[in-house]
Amino acid sequence: MSFARIALFAAGLSLACNPATTIATQAVAAEPAALGAPAPAFTLTDTDGQTVSLADFKGKVVALEWFNPDCPFIVSAHKGGPLEAMPKAWTEKGVVWLTINSNAEGKQGHGKERNAKAKGEYDLPRAVLLDEDGSVGRAYGAKTTPHMYLVDPAGNLVYRGGLDNAPRGSAPKTGAVPFFENALSAVTAGEAVKTADTKAYGCSVKYGS
Repeated sequence: MSFARIALFAAGLSLACNPATTIATQAVAAEPAALGAPAPAFTLTDTDGQTVSLADFKGKVVALEWFNPDCPFIVSAHKGGPLEAMPKAWTEKGVVWLTINSNAEGKQGHGKERNAKAKGEYDLPRAVLLDEDGSVGRAYGAKTTPHMYLVDPAGNLVYRGGLDNAPRGSAPKTGAVPFFENALSAVTAGEAVKTADTKAYGCSVKYGS
């Protein structure tokens, strides 16, 4: 066997023995949705058994939150953090807030029963949408929980990234910047988002193979 074939075989064996490496490669390799372009269409079933499509909300501002009820970053953000009041406050202003779980079967925070319970635990405005094959998460390039996206009334993706620059409440010396809430304020006012692409932080989205 040639050296090149041995190297390829070894690389394949390493990936096969390390599912986390394979999953990470697949998640990162997904081409993320482009800012300013139409947001990737999707139809998912929520934990109440209802079918929900992004197209249902044409003409409205839509916030997308990637979610894992057992992720410490989600717990921190929803219980005493920025997401404790933000979803309810903005849905009362007419924003549609969709919470999406792309974790695969057998992964942390997966499953209809767990996420149905999470709706009450976190006082979510809607039932959690289940993206068990990860196709929607990959279409958006979602990497963490939370990972935030914002779709304008024309259906274009106008923000992607983190809630702010303060993971689990740890703000830099320069002060916390509420990136996502700033984006919500701009879009609902009919203005352009000044900072549209920021670094997301949190637990990794646990895609399947």
